[in-house]
Amino acid sequence: MGGFGEVVMKHRSVFLVGLMAVGKSSVGRQLADELGYAFYDSDQEVETRAGAEIAWIFDVEGEDGFRERETQVINELTPMDGIVLATGGGVVLREENRHVLSDRGHVAYLTSPVSLLAERTRKDRRRPLLRDVDPATTLETFARERGPLYESIADRTFVTDGSSIRKVAREVAEWYRESTGATSA
Repeated sequence: MGGFGEVVMKHRSVFLVGLMAVGKSSVGRQLADELGYAFYDSDQEVETRAGAEIAWIFDVEGEDGFRERETQVINELTPMDGIVLATGGGVVLREENRHVLSDRGHVAYLTSPVSLLAERTRKDRRRPLLRDVDPATTLETFARERGPLYESIADRTFVTDGSSIRKVAREVAEWYRESTGATSA
C-alpha cells in the first residue's frame, strides 16, 4: 500500500478527527449505520491488538509506544474501502498520520467547546492524558495545539455541541454523499 509521501487514491471512507470526548466514536457508529459501512475505532483497535487498555499501554510503553501502535493501526485500516474510522484525539500529532488520513479518505473534523469536553471527561479515568491534571486546562492546550492540525487535513468541520449524535451523523453523511456521489447501502 502507499507509503508516506506517496500519492494514493482516496477511498470511499470517512475518517473522523477531533479532540477526545467530542463524539467521534458515537457519531462514527451512527454514521457507519447510515452509510452501510463498517465502523472502526482506532483506540479500540489498538487495545484489541495489544490485549490491554490504552492506560496500561501509556504506563508501560509511554505515549511514544502508544503513538507507534496507533500509526500501525491507521496504516492498516485506511486502505480499506467503505469504512468509517473514529481516530484518537492525538492521531494528528504525527505528520505521517495526517498525510495518510487526508490522502486516503474523506476527513470530517468534529469540534465542540472545551468547556463541554471538560465536563464530559471530568470523571473519566480511562483517558491517560487527563489523569492527575485539570481536564479543562489540558483540553484547552490540546485544542490550541491540535486544532490547526485537524483543520489542515479536514475536508469539512462539524460542531457537535447541542446536537444529537444522530443529527451530527446525518449531517456528516449528507456532506459525504454530496462530496462523493455515494448512496445509502
